[in-house]
Amino acid sequence: MKDNVAKLSEKLLANTTINTKLYKEYDVKKGLRDIDGKGVLAGLTNISLIKSMEERDGKRIPIDGVLHYRGIDIRNLVHGFQSGGYFGFEEICYLLLFGELPNEDELSDFRELLAEKRTLPKNYIRDVLMKSPTKDLMNHLSRSVLTLASYDPHVDDLSIPNVLEQCLSLISIFPLLSVYSYHSFAHRILDKSFYIHKPKAHYSTAENILRLLRPDKSFSKIEATILDLALVLHMEHGGGNNSTFTTHVVTSSGTDTYAAVSAALASLKGPKHGGANIKVTEMMKNIKENVEDITNDDQVADYLKRILNKDGFDKKGLIYGMGHAVYSVSDPRADLFSQCVKQLAEDRGLHDEFQFYKRVERLAPQVIAKERNVYKGVSANIDFYSGFVYHMLDLPDELYTPLFAVARIVGWSAHRMEELINMNKIIRPAYESISSPKHYRPIQERG
Repeated sequence: MKDNVAKLSEKLLANTTINTKLYKEYDVKKGLRDIDGKGVLAGLTNISLIKSMEERDGKRIPIDGVLHYRGIDIRNLVHGFQSGGYFGFEEICYLLLFGELPNEDELSDFRELLAEKRTLPKNYIRDVLMKSPTKDLMNHLSRSVLTLASYDPHVDDLSIPNVLEQCLSLISIFPLLSVYSYHSFAHRILDKSFYIHKPKAHYSTAENILRLLRPDKSFSKIEATILDLALVLHMEHGGGNNSTFTTHVVTSSGTDTYAAVSAALASLKGPKHGGANIKVTEMMKNIKENVEDITNDDQVADYLKRILNKDGFDKKGLIYGMGHAVYSVSDPRADLFSQCVKQLAEDRGLHDEFQFYKRVERLAPQVIAKERNVYKGVSANIDFYSGFVYHMLDLPDELYTPLFAVARIVGWSAHRMEELINMNKIIRPAYESISSPKHYRPIQERG
């Protein structure tokens, strides 16, 4: 049977592989990106802005990355809630969904609304989350979301009030779905104790995640503050990122909210998207195992070169956490995050580990620039640090990407409603066929 599959695989490759030169010949933007990295315009959005280049004298000049949520610089938003001494997830969620920052009463009401919806259907944990546990929590999360559709009598109602209701419910319960799925996996497969904690109504999303996850329900203020920041920075990133674009595409077909979110989850779990954070931690561990002195620049740079040339780590030729489809000089999210990473590392007594990350962050762009013909600058992206932060927070590896989803469900929700409000046309780009006409031969004449 394996030999048959191997032969069929060879036939599949022979008849399906496309000569990469044809993309240029037909002027096809592979990955929907120009050769200089500029994305092909596929729509309009009012939700966020990403900027990494400026036009000067007819030339595109790389600049420090800019990220705006609803027109407000992410740096100002983070400074606002952190200097105010409160958690930002709920406030920024309100901003992305409704287009403006809430006043104190509106924020208080919104927090109460999310707390009210932070509950699962009766017996859902037993009947759904505890059945068929798996290490792949993203697939488990997707299945859980699709199952929720069975509990919704208005699943196919695409009116904005109903879709908003569905989105708010999903935003509220994604932490529960993620953490409870992990506990089910840990109990059934890792043979750990099983426990289910209920969320607290007056806790923030970040506080509740830590409360639900830990056996003793305890956490420090700095832990919750940094997790809150991680959620805010992962919440939204333009309409063109893979999972959000998936949301637009699937929404344009007229499908229900649960199906659209499940499709976005499938996109997010890929190692080139939301799964990159776990790949970073695996890569850093691999570097330690293969470099004799990780404080030596030359030795670290040499191994990074091996990784880039498919002779190290997973042989994919990627230095995970480095570079971004849009950003060039810097990723503003990584800049904001790295400041808190240092604080948490010092608090955890992991100064040397932080310096190791800083060394790789400094050397990797140099190696990439030397080994690759890059059209723009290369810098660390947020995934480079998020895995390290989650490790310092004692979060299990299996939850890294689901936590990304806990944040990004906000952006997906905003974009789903934007698509429903502004478009009434299915997204259907064209593909150029390069197949040649062939004559049909009866089965008796085939060799």
